[in-house]
Order: sequence, then structure tokens, then C-alpha cells
Amino acid sequence: MSVEKLDKTTEASAGNGKKAPKNPAGLEGVVALESSISSIIGTQLTYRGYTIDDLASNAQYEEVIYLLWFGKLPNRAELDDFNAKLRASFEIPQPVIDLIKTAPKEVHPMDVIRTAVSMLAFYDPDTKDMSYDANVRKSIRLVAQIATIVGAIGRVREGSEPVAPHPEMDMASNFAYMLSGHDPDDVTIKAINVALILHADHELNASTFSARGTVSTLSDVHSGVVSAIGTLKGPLHGGANEAVMRMLLKIGTIDKIDEFIENALANKEKIMGFGHRVYKEGDPRAKFLRGMSEAIGKLKGETRWYEMSVRIEKMMAEEKKLLPNVDFFSASLYYSLGIPIELFTPVFTVSRMSGWLAHIMEQLQDNRLIRPRAEYVGPVDQHYVPIDQRP
Repeated sequence: MSVEKLDKTTEASAGNGKKAPKNPAGLEGVVALESSISSIIGTQLTYRGYTIDDLASNAQYEEVIYLLWFGKLPNRAELDDFNAKLRASFEIPQPVIDLIKTAPKEVHPMDVIRTAVSMLAFYDPDTKDMSYDANVRKSIRLVAQIATIVGAIGRVREGSEPVAPHPEMDMASNFAYMLSGHDPDDVTIKAINVALILHADHELNASTFSARGTVSTLSDVHSGVVSAIGTLKGPLHGGANEAVMRMLLKIGTIDKIDEFIENALANKEKIMGFGHRVYKEGDPRAKFLRGMSEAIGKLKGETRWYEMSVRIEKMMAEEKKLLPNVDFFSASLYYSLGIPIELFTPVFTVSRMSGWLAHIMEQLQDNRLIRPRAEYVGPVDQHYVPIDQRP
């Protein structure tokens, strides 16, 4: 696919009477800006030049956050200092906890997260300071506090009290601890750590574009993140894995898969979790989630969801030549970890917060208002007609 510059897509041919080139639907293939944070080259995703395979196999999530924000992996002293700042920022203001407790139970957790994160701006001492150092301090608080918010939402929705963050745990361990209320096992910690790394950033995805567009107006950091949260909520972005798990539960058992998928395809229904706008030869993140789904299923003594997912994966490859994306196996993984379906997208939010903040800081370092054009395709030569003369 050819790649077009954004300012070229609406150019008309000068004086030749030809129609301007058609804008690609959804801006597919359009390069809107330059970034040094992450890249998608062929079938490989990289953060600052490090492949996702390398980072998911070796790194801690905190190292990846540091890499995304500062352009390098931290040395020991830098990581220790960064971890200390993160752990000192885990707690959220009591009014935010009260909001979580009093939010209507029927609303989606992403709605509560959107409002809670916006509310954090009321209590952040650096909210109005848009200097680089202040934005780093706000980012540290936000990436630490989002895990506490999601953990509290999960507990409240099940009728329990929120679990206070543990000041000595790392990000993955602490998140698992706040969700469950007990110390997580090593396999669970590893699974969450890898999941956080895999979802941390993904070039100029829809929610990241929303965040950059918002702060390009010189709005504040919290507003940029709230814009991103609203975008991530959609089922074509962060909500896809929820749809995958609901499909698995609807099917129920592996012997019913073939008939279900065949009927769905015959009726031209979309099977969520397959295909990708950018990856045409497979999502490089999917294999990690596939392996962790199998491992956690075996650990918990329930491999049904993994086995069903593998069968659907095989059918979709044979019938539609489509491969799973990051959402497909994350569904069975999160469900096997005991995470409620309605928290799947919030878990995504906990991870992607680091990428949004990296892009927000990058945008503000050399800012120019993001303001693309639209090709007008409506009627022309209209003239006002008095109301009594209108048909």
C-alpha cells in the first residue's frame, strides 16, 4: 500500500479539471506526523528501536515506561529512582475513591475511569504547569494511579472494599494484588508484566491520535489522557477482547465452535480479534498472549477457553486467511486470570497510559496544532429561500 502525506490527500490537480484524489477511509495509510517512540515495520513492533519480542522476553514494565518516555533503557540507579517515584504515587485521593464507590453499577468501568482520571486533575499540584519537568511528574502520577483506579473499580463492582496499593511491590505485582486482594503467584505476575509491555504503545493508534490532537491545542495532560480513554472504550479499539470473551462464553464448548463460526461467516458477521489495519501477516504480540493463555489455563486447571481459541484461530486462517490480533488471546488469558470481562479494556488502559503519556510529552516538545482538512462532498450553489416559499 502506498503511503500518502496528510497534506497531499486533498490536493486538487491545478487547472486540469480532474477530481482531487479520494481520501482513504479511516485515513488508512496516511502518515500524519513523525515520532521516535514506536514503529511498525512489516510484522515487527518496536519501542525506541527495541523489538517487542526482546522487551516482552526480558524487561520489566517499569523499564519499558522509562524507555518510552526518555528514549533509553534505565541503568540500575535510574530504575531504582524511577521505581521509588512510581511507588510513592500509587495512592489516589479519597474523593476519587468515593466517586468509584458511588458510581452507578450499570455503567461500564471505562466510563468510571474516564471521570476518575479527569477528577485526578483537581488534586494534582502540577495541573496548570505545562513545563517538561511538571509533565514528567504528572505522568509518573498518572501511570501509577491508573492501576489503583482500575483495581478499586474491580473490587467495588464485586462488592468488596478497594485494596490499598502495596508500597513495596512492582507495577505488575501491585496491580494483581489490588485486583485480587492477595499476593499473586509468579506465573500471574509474569503474565501481567508481559501483557502490560505488549499493550504499552502501538504507533499512532486511534487513542494515541486523540491524545496528541487534544494536547496539540495546548490543553493539559489530563485532558489528553481523558480523550484517549474515551477513544479506547470503543469495540473497534480497546473493547475488542471483551467481545471475544463474550463470544467464547456464548459458544460454550469446543464441539459447538465449527457450527457457530460457519454460521457467523455465512451471515457476514464480524469475528472479533482477527485481522489488523496494519499487520497483514500477523500481529507480533499475539504469540506471547497465546502462550500465556495456555500456561495460565494449565495452572488454573481450565484449558477450555484456550483450546476453543486455538480452534477458532485455525478456522479463521482456513476460511478467511485472517490471523489473530492482540485482542484475541488476551481474552482467554484475562478470563483465566480471574479478571471480569468488563475489566478487560480497563487493563488495556493501565498499560497504554504509558504510551499515551510518551506521545503527549513528545507532542508538546515540538508542538504544532493538529488540524487536518476535510474534502467537502456536499451540495454547492445553494441559495437562501424564505421560509414561506420552501416546499
